Amino acid sequence: MKFGYTIIYVPDVPASLEFFGHAFGIATRFQHESNTYGELETGATALAFAAAEMGEQFFPSGHVSAHSSPLPLGVAVALVDSDVPAAHRRALAAGAVELSAPAAKPWGQTVSYVRCPDGTLVELCTPIA
Repeated sequence: MKFGYTIIYVPDVPASLEFFGHAFGIATRFQHESNTYGELETGATALAFAAAEMGEQFFPSGHVSAHSSPLPLGVAVALVDSDVPAAHRRALAAGAVELSAPAAKPWGQTVSYVRCPDGTLVELCTPIA
């Protein structure tokens, strides 16, 4: 078994791709002409976005949408950066909401949490030593 990709179902795929570009400097790898699917340039394992309508189609009995949930979902996308405070400020300037300011953790990482306009929970963290 090999981890292939993560798909986040969002209301506006192009907006999510653009936000991740502005907030985190991650380029778009692929965007389908229908604007219902796109991937970020995240290395071997893709972070992808699909239209919320696709989620409704694939899960006819329902699902919890990150963008409509009043609370962040219990899963986070972790982005590693050597300067978490600067990354955190860029994310906020791009429209993210602060959930947890950058803080030094006992295990040696600096970690913060932001919630993106599409509801995605992002952990910003320094590399683990």
